[in-house]
Amino acid sequence: MTSPLILVTGATGYIASRLIPRLLDMGYRVRALARDPRRLQARNWSNKIDNIQADVTTPSTLAQALDGVDSAYYFIHNMSYGHGYTVLEPNSARYFAKAAEQAGVKHIIYLGGLADPEGYIAPHMRSRIETGNALREGKVPVTEFRAGVIVGSGSISFEMIRFMTELFPIVPGPLWMKNRSQPIAIQNVIDYLVAALENKSGQSQVLEIGGPDIMTYKDLMLRYANICGLNRRMLLLPGIPVWFMAFGVGLMTPVPYPIAYALIDGLSADSIVKYPEALKAFPEVELINFDAATNDALEKTHPRYIERVWDSRENFGSLSGRNSDGADSLQTSEVWLTLKHEGCFIDHREMKIPVAPKAVFQAIAHIVSKHNWQTEIKEDVCILVCDQDQHFGNLWIEWRVGRTGREAFPIGGSPTYLTQTVFFSPHGLPGFLYWIFLYPFHWMKFRGLIRGITAQSENS
Repeated sequence: MTSPLILVTGATGYIASRLIPRLLDMGYRVRALARDPRRLQARNWSNKIDNIQADVTTPSTLAQALDGVDSAYYFIHNMSYGHGYTVLEPNSARYFAKAAEQAGVKHIIYLGGLADPEGYIAPHMRSRIETGNALREGKVPVTEFRAGVIVGSGSISFEMIRFMTELFPIVPGPLWMKNRSQPIAIQNVIDYLVAALENKSGQSQVLEIGGPDIMTYKDLMLRYANICGLNRRMLLLPGIPVWFMAFGVGLMTPVPYPIAYALIDGLSADSIVKYPEALKAFPEVELINFDAATNDALEKTHPRYIERVWDSRENFGSLSGRNSDGADSLQTSEVWLTLKHEGCFIDHREMKIPVAPKAVFQAIAHIVSKHNWQTEIKEDVCILVCDQDQHFGNLWIEWRVGRTGREAFPIGGSPTYLTQTVFFSPHGLPGFLYWIFLYPFHWMKFRGLIRGITAQSENS
């Protein structure tokens, strides 16, 4: 018997990236909806799913995406659009609900925001609630989960907390940091989302979900600091404008300004579970406390766990070049980028080298031996160097030979594609200062490393 086909919208987002592997492990067939499916090619599960290009703001694209779908997850957020997203989100949900009804979809599962709709809440949270209402205007049964802060490596709210707490010995904040929060582990969010597929107890309900701990946002950040062994204090000040805080968050963390503005504005009210029906509907979900969820997220600050979003960036340069006569060029070329992601500063470079992969491996081995670095080899295409400095942070250097994140190339062919990715996980303020102020020297060092490998391999 063929397993049900599950559609996951917002497939390039954080929640989808954690849910899709779980669905595949359970034997479901998965179709991933994204505006640009190419951004999924770097995921290690991309060849196990059906990728489809569609946009919920364009109803004509939805019929094909929903064809044959049993149940659909709705993870669409439009905060990055800036002004106007509060109108766009509910309208998009209506388009989706109507298309799902016409396609014969049996169930829609939606993840929204946790807030009291009867009180004052920020536009971002109000939009999340209105999106759920819009989905329920259709005839397809909707299970809506409402969650607050999600604790997990890569979660936008968690990354904002992580970077701000790590960076500032005295963390500034508005008075509403005294409002209460009920954070939930990403593992439990996925548990609930998966349980809703097979356990119909929560169907057609709005279910508030949270972890076992209730604390103020201030205490949440201080508790994170304590787990990390950091001595932190909070300085709560009246009258700090949201735009000013969002600017600082956008500058210091991986969270872009428009999203930071919406999230910070959302702190202006409590975000706690008032109606615990989810625990009754899904007793199989065992809640994880904040400390355990945070420790798990910190353990995943390692290259083997980090989602490689740079391998699918739309504007990241191509390594293919051409000579003036139109023939393919085999001359060495280099592209690079830097970003902040999942608790790390990342410097990523790609080179195209007109030699066989064996020569590149030999060059890497020579450099590793020269520096007396420890290495870890995976699948014959990845060498990882770990250099731990207890004063500033952990540094990892990774090389991949024979492929990039977007394409696969035969190891025996020519040219060879070499990628070098440096991960630096800072330890508190000294680590941030070490990276930021010395980055010009790091840049030259990392550029010299990959160019040294290239020169060594070409001369071998």
